[in-house]
Amino acid sequence: MEFITLVAGSFSTLLNPMVLAYVVAGFLIGTIFSAIPGLTATLALALLLPLTYSLDVTTALMACSSIYMAGMCGGSITATTINIPGAPSSMMTALDGYPLQKQGKGALALGHAAFGSMVGGALGAILLIAIAPFIAKASLLVQTTGKFSLLAFAIIVIVIAQRGKMIKAAMAACIGLMLATIGLDAMEPVTRFTFGLSDLTAGIDLMPVIIGTFAISEILTQANAAKEARQTTEAMSSVKIRRRDFIPPLASIREIGIVCYVKSALIGYSVGTLPGAGGSMGSFLAYVETVRTSSNPESFGKGNPKGIAASETANNAVCGGALVPMLTFGIPGDPITAIMLGVLVINGIQPGPQLMSGQADLIAPMLASLLFSAVVLIPLTLFLLGPYFIKIVAIRKDVLYGAIALLAVVGSYVATYSTFQMIMALVMGVVAYYMRKNDFPVITLLLGFILGPNLEEFLRRALALSNGNPMTFFTNLDSLFFVVLTLVFVYFLAIKKPIKNPVNAVESVAEST
Repeated sequence: MEFITLVAGSFSTLLNPMVLAYVVAGFLIGTIFSAIPGLTATLALALLLPLTYSLDVTTALMACSSIYMAGMCGGSITATTINIPGAPSSMMTALDGYPLQKQGKGALALGHAAFGSMVGGALGAILLIAIAPFIAKASLLVQTTGKFSLLAFAIIVIVIAQRGKMIKAAMAACIGLMLATIGLDAMEPVTRFTFGLSDLTAGIDLMPVIIGTFAISEILTQANAAKEARQTTEAMSSVKIRRRDFIPPLASIREIGIVCYVKSALIGYSVGTLPGAGGSMGSFLAYVETVRTSSNPESFGKGNPKGIAASETANNAVCGGALVPMLTFGIPGDPITAIMLGVLVINGIQPGPQLMSGQADLIAPMLASLLFSAVVLIPLTLFLLGPYFIKIVAIRKDVLYGAIALLAVVGSYVATYSTFQMIMALVMGVVAYYMRKNDFPVITLLLGFILGPNLEEFLRRALALSNGNPMTFFTNLDSLFFVVLTLVFVYFLAIKKPIKNPVNAVESVAEST
């Protein structure tokens, strides 16, 4: 209770004009970076990290938290307007956001995304403030076997969710898992599948894969649909957008339901407490759960606002959850919190169980900034800048996608400072383009690549600790929980309640442009 009071009092720090300026500037920078494919909030924070040396630790942490929140919601801008998620956490938002954009309801889609982000970010921050110590202890109960079962659960569920093309989804996931094995072995100092190329020693970086599978392949797809793209541009240009159009109708919010918002926020927050899970897994699990419990699952992927709400609520709630292991145990929940951990260490602050009691005065303003960003800056930014976001689609496609191609290639180079990785982004773009053309869901490829390294590491560690006995995944309670959860999802998604394409991959939506 004392810590909650301290956080409440820390809002007064935002009355300092300089502190408020840094928080607002951080939020705008995070929004811009996360909206541009290839540039993420993680990159923004990494590039701005040297500037934090000249700030006091309180201001630096408050600016970092605003960048973090903006990074989660900013990706929905381009995911909705041009079907290219600016951030991995917005992959699921594109499934319903872009169809609404094509229907001339882009403002409504962004409004629902912003409202979901506000609710998820606020609930995540409140949960972090209120029950962080308890959640941190619970997350430690998930040991090596449980972490493997959790990751296996995520991959299996996204494959079976591709109803009607599960075989292709499984093949795409396997391709992603195989690509993740290239480079140094996770357990031993040996290289694998490098074919004598020294550039592959470190493996294929995540950023080129993301840029290739979404940005480059989308550009190639749109190039083959130039006539339809021009018609869509003309139709969207004739739509008059007013700022009030970005405010979701109360009836639409009621139709989505408070249960959807709260459940998605809890899923996102819980996923965030698990190191390495990230916003993409949180938004995916919330989206699939929303489809599973919907009375009209076939409407998802065709412009259902409930899909947008579930995805954005979950990925912003991840912000609060990811800070739990970082602050309490010094274990970053994702790349952004890893950089924030660096800010703490640089300033002589050691995360640990005593941090929230011994140095709570330094942490409380950061959490206040996180809540302020969610409740005030997210809706305010959309209300003021929303019409300009929508106008992205009115830009000539050759100019827009040419600029995106340039930014994507430059972004892949800046993220790795490697010409080889930049070339890999182009290669992955061509591969993803032909996969999309043949109705292979590239989302499963991407998730397989993202989750592959940890999946392999936890599998090998678990088997090493059990002397090769696979029964360890059924005798440990944490692992057994996720095994049972997997069976439950398989039952509801594939057996009891068959769903026809509940998660229409981004590429399928684009093809109907």
